[in-house]
Amino acid sequence: MTEIQAGPGAADAVSDPPTVPAIELGGVVKEYLAHGEVVQAVKGITLTIAEGEFFSLLGPSGCGKTTTMRMIAGFEDPTRGTVWLHGHDVTNVPPNKRDVNMVFQSYALFPHMNVWENVAFGLRRKKVADAEIKRRVGEMLDIVDLTGREKRRPREMSGGQQQRVALARALVNKPRALLLDEPLGALDLKLRQAMQIELKRIQREVGITFVYVTHDQNEALTMSDRIAVMNDGQVEQLASPREIYESPATTFVAGFIGTSNLLNGTVDRIVPGSAVLKLGERGRVLVAGNDFRVADPIAVTVRPEKITISAQEPTGDVSVVPGVVSEVVYLGLYNSYAVSLADGAEVTVFQQNALDSTSTAERGDAVWLSWQPHHSYAIGS
Repeated sequence: MTEIQAGPGAADAVSDPPTVPAIELGGVVKEYLAHGEVVQAVKGITLTIAEGEFFSLLGPSGCGKTTTMRMIAGFEDPTRGTVWLHGHDVTNVPPNKRDVNMVFQSYALFPHMNVWENVAFGLRRKKVADAEIKRRVGEMLDIVDLTGREKRRPREMSGGQQQRVALARALVNKPRALLLDEPLGALDLKLRQAMQIELKRIQREVGITFVYVTHDQNEALTMSDRIAVMNDGQVEQLASPREIYESPATTFVAGFIGTSNLLNGTVDRIVPGSAVLKLGERGRVLVAGNDFRVADPIAVTVRPEKITISAQEPTGDVSVVPGVVSEVVYLGLYNSYAVSLADGAEVTVFQQNALDSTSTAERGDAVWLSWQPHHSYAIGS
């Protein structure tokens, strides 16, 4: 018998096993029968969510993000594919047997119970000892900043406070993961922005995996460690907020996340480190990279805040495009310019309003737009 020798690092592998992901989806498909036809709401999603991660499913209405979350929770059964929670196959396990809790947009608080009773409800159903209930509810109310409001009923509280009660009720049971389905959707803008910061703080403090469903791009960018951008039942890009914003993988991601300008052209020539696209008679777009060839068709995206607007033609190794200002909108922190190009395309430019700044251009002005080559990002379809 041949003796098998352990390779280098084998001892380390035994003593330090890989971390088991909190949630895994393997080729998950969800199909419905609608008007006699099979409709795929989710089309073979495979992804991994790490322990303690704040993970967002982001996309427009009808993209399959809520259906995906409901399959993680067990409220929907996958047509095909597998769901794992902490290494265990739970594809056919009912919701009440999965170690996850869910928070909905409606909060679903018991109106006849006060804050304390709402938060303690799950622990009492599990017949947890009174002393332990008192300790855990007290700790959780402190985390969500509701200490002193224990006797209030939901109708006596603001939307943000009700949302904190719903969070506390879900977290007091110490689930391995918390699923949140657009929980801030009913709040006004200012409160929603404040609660985004609070949610991230709470998640960091309790250390539980959060899976967050939203159609709000700013919400996902503010809170998430990673984002899965979904469209038509599929994940178009899965990456960190910065990578998704700065380096969108597809035209859909570029258009859905924030504001982006999309320019189409073919490579006119190659210069060291960049490809040059000709735009009209006097415009050029430089795209950083070494993988381009002359005559390659390219779709390029550039963010509005990366563009400089000026009256004189810029010089140097930068993208330069002439145009005419068609609209100027004052937005407090910045001005938004709409600039029409010779081919009919319209480019949006954001210019911050600094203390000593004056308006660079007015409607009808002929201007030049410029930006650095590394701010031109070539994307797929």
